[in-house]
Amino acid sequence: MLKLRFKRPPADPGAQPVVVPPGGGRLAWEEAGAALVGGLGEQVQAVVAAEGMAAGDVAAFVAGMVLRAWRFGGFRTGRVAPGLERVTLVVDDPAACRVAWEEASAGVRGCLFARELVAEPANHLTTRGFAKRLEGLAEFGVHVDVWGRKRLARAGLGGLLAVGGGSEHPPRLAVLRWRGSFDAPPVVFVGKGLVFDTGGISIKPAKGMEAMRADMAGAAACAGAMLALALRRSPAPAVAVLAIAENATGAASYRPGDVLRMGSGRTVEVVDTDAEGRLVLADALHHAVSRYRPRAVVDLATLTGAIVTALGHHRAGLFGRDAALLSALAAAGEEVGERLWPMPIGARHRADLRSGIADIRQCMPAGSGRQPDASHAAAFLEEFVDGAPWAHLDIAGVETQEKPHALGPAGATGFGARLLDRLVAAQYEEPPEPAGGRA
Repeated sequence: MLKLRFKRPPADPGAQPVVVPPGGGRLAWEEAGAALVGGLGEQVQAVVAAEGMAAGDVAAFVAGMVLRAWRFGGFRTGRVAPGLERVTLVVDDPAACRVAWEEASAGVRGCLFARELVAEPANHLTTRGFAKRLEGLAEFGVHVDVWGRKRLARAGLGGLLAVGGGSEHPPRLAVLRWRGSFDAPPVVFVGKGLVFDTGGISIKPAKGMEAMRADMAGAAACAGAMLALALRRSPAPAVAVLAIAENATGAASYRPGDVLRMGSGRTVEVVDTDAEGRLVLADALHHAVSRYRPRAVVDLATLTGAIVTALGHHRAGLFGRDAALLSALAAAGEEVGERLWPMPIGARHRADLRSGIADIRQCMPAGSGRQPDASHAAAFLEEFVDGAPWAHLDIAGVETQEKPHALGPAGATGFGARLLDRLVAAQYEEPPEPAGGRA
């Protein structure tokens, strides 16, 4: 992460001036900091003249600088163009700015952790490797419990086992828990963690398949959010349930036409093995809801190409029926620049998933014409949340960017990590009122 120093005036000769963003606000200051870094090119160190700025504005400005300056270390052995490594900020009150940055840095570090995971190629970030990286969160006070194949089988998580069955790297369910400081049901995040997705027997075209190493971005975002909560010692109890697998082809691969028994006991007719994300999420959602009875549950997944067709690379799709939760998520996304757009789950979407041989089918068959697959996927997931306050974020299209963007370079974005942290900070850091209201 960018090395930072805060010092008192006067500014050194050649210090970079801060361009005050119109309208102010935390996000505007972050984008201003990112824009400054974007204009520095290959400059390794910089001095920034930030006199007259409030400590909170300085912290937001620095957050933008750090997010924009991040680069994945990668695996290149040749010369790599230098980038910004050290920044000195000339401020009126260095001590106050350090305190403000310490508070703001938790969400930034969570986002960068998610980016690092998403950028990692699948031959390095295997299912076991992913679980190992998550176990490192114990250093920050997060309890980590990783389920192997035998535990998954005992729990009957047939969706996750089927999707991961064709790979030599066995599936995992990782449960991350932050206990917080008061006794209440936790907020639960559920993440799709497909370390690579070939499409299985319904194999994907070769063109663009290399991008499927990022198909675990939902799980990465959830893990990043848990790190952020731990770093800032959030009082809110929180849990992340991450379904980790590789959708590969092999002798044990599941097939179109198979019927799976899920952790909930419901049966699912498989139509397309490339619609695997909703299967692993269904098992993870069932576990989250049945085990923790959460205050709210939010799942994140790079789930459908249909959402990219609808929203491009600008916003993630937002699905659900709890108006308060959906509104809170949308507001959190606007605050951190991870914007959402509401999408429908209608009666017709649920009717389309009726199966002739099982309780429900996973998706519509190929050749059925243009289909609202993102809404079908959300309707499928809703069947496994048992009425809990729930929202689904389809982040396909925003988990990576081909070009530098307002708060980062090209590549992994960490989309969702800061959004979830902001949601918890705004909505869940006070104990819920007891049933019946205040005494």
